[in-house]
Amino acid sequence: WQKRWINSEYKADLGKFKLTAGKFYGDPVRDKGLQTSENSKFYAISSRFKPFSNKGKTLIIQYTVKHEQKIDCGGGYVKIFSSDLDQKNLRGDSHYYIMFGPDICGSETKKVHVILNYKNKPHPIKKPIRCKVDGYTHLYTLIIRPDQTYEVKIDNELVASGNLEDDLDFLPPRKINDPTVRKPADWDDRIQIDDPNDIKPEDWDEPEYIMDTSAEKPEGWDDAANGEWHYPMVKNPLYRGEWKPRQIDNPNYRGVWPHPQIDNPNYSPDSSIYSYENISIIGLDIWQVRAGTIFDNFLITDDEVYAEDFGDETWGETKGPEKEMNIKQTEEEQERERVTEEKYLEQRFKKKLERKKESGKVRAVRNTIEKEEL
Repeated sequence: WQKRWINSEYKADLGKFKLTAGKFYGDPVRDKGLQTSENSKFYAISSRFKPFSNKGKTLIIQYTVKHEQKIDCGGGYVKIFSSDLDQKNLRGDSHYYIMFGPDICGSETKKVHVILNYKNKPHPIKKPIRCKVDGYTHLYTLIIRPDQTYEVKIDNELVASGNLEDDLDFLPPRKINDPTVRKPADWDDRIQIDDPNDIKPEDWDEPEYIMDTSAEKPEGWDDAANGEWHYPMVKNPLYRGEWKPRQIDNPNYRGVWPHPQIDNPNYSPDSSIYSYENISIIGLDIWQVRAGTIFDNFLITDDEVYAEDFGDETWGETKGPEKEMNIKQTEEEQERERVTEEKYLEQRFKKKLERKKESGKVRAVRNTIEKEEL
């Protein structure tokens, strides 16, 4: 694999990949993949293949990701590049065609990236797609078709689909608000209004801060040096803030005004958004706080049926045994911890008995001495 994959050299301290099936797996050989091995590192590695264009063809990018370490913050996505990429200088700002795959950071970011480059600008998908976070191997598939539709699958199950033009901001909108039309002056779109019958209480207005008249001037206060002493200001317990009348439903509410639409003169359709020339490199350009992610079963094809079958024949056949092995390891670890804890408690109990015996002997000797002295 070292011959097929080229490590970037743009930084001296980039993280190293190793070939392994990990701590638990479905098959010790088939499940070997590229694993990140160093914490808090950037990783950059890529593999080149014969250049091709997906013009007029379906493009499918598929691979498996296993966050064995239960990742807390880090990328698990791949990038697709053109043939002119300098692989030994691969870095975060290297121009790419497609970025696809899971990204996790903390409790908020647990998403699948779908980012396509159009006219040298990356465009992310507007739909939120949640990734898997359970620590097992999962199959990620992106399908881009010549009719400009797309699908995202996880474990060969559809999780998102749509039209590229609708779900990514490649082009200006087809329709815009008519700039010559304005909302009627009498159109009331306020859902709620101030209650005209609600009157501010007479005792409402109290200052936010008042003087603390219970305070006393410090004995050592020097007016000449410190200035004239004043009572300190404290929060007024009677202060209730700015008064506002309660809200009631607006009886004249007419809803949101429907602004008339017209064709956008700046819109121009483009039927080639989906296509790229000289697709030639797949790469991993990621950051990971806690290393341990395993990447495997990379596939780029134009055959949707083959991709699904390939996923079933690789990930599909080893996912069950992988989970069984992990469950067995967890149970064995729990049993070892239980035995260790029992031994620890048993040792503590024995030591406690020994201390009681020793203290009993000491008391017996002391009693004998006391009797002799008496």
